[in-house]
Amino acid sequence: MTSFSAQTMQQYLALFATRALDGMVAAIEDLTHEELHARPSPLSNSIGWEAWHVFRTADNLVHFVFHRERPIWLAQGLDEAWGLPRVEQGTGMDPDTAHALVFPDANRLAQYGRDVRAAVIPRIESMSGDDLQSRTLVRPWGEVTRQESIGQVVIAHGNGHRGQVSTARASLGKRGAGF
Repeated sequence: MTSFSAQTMQQYLALFATRALDGMVAAIEDLTHEELHARPSPLSNSIGWEAWHVFRTADNLVHFVFHRERPIWLAQGLDEAWGLPRVEQGTGMDPDTAHALVFPDANRLAQYGRDVRAAVIPRIESMSGDDLQSRTLVRPWGEVTRQESIGQVVIAHGNGHRGQVSTARASLGKRGAGF
């Protein structure tokens, strides 16, 4: 098994977190308001919900969970401006509540994603090896290292939701979200 230095791991995590966030931005920015709110099945969340959830989760994890700082979401007042939940970011959300959320136009939601990327990637890149190995409580996974939470929550989880967006785009007759 190859051993990675802290710098190499930081670069690796930053690279794949960038791809996950930029991929979600690209997957939504060309959508109409109706397409952003499309749900491929009665059990699915909307495309907008999937993107919002990924952006909010990365924003919350790096800013609040890791550093106890205000996420971009609150710093920009998007909860109030868009009439969306202040603290909740979608995990464990009641399906009826999730399905009822109305998002702004795709360009504004995509801009929030770009702002999250611009804020969180330098934070990931600047983490020391000790930072990456420090443990923190991340719901629903429990106490995990920051390295593990970035890999699981931002990268793997984010790309899973991007897959759902790709399927929803295909149901609309649009090219998939690409990976």
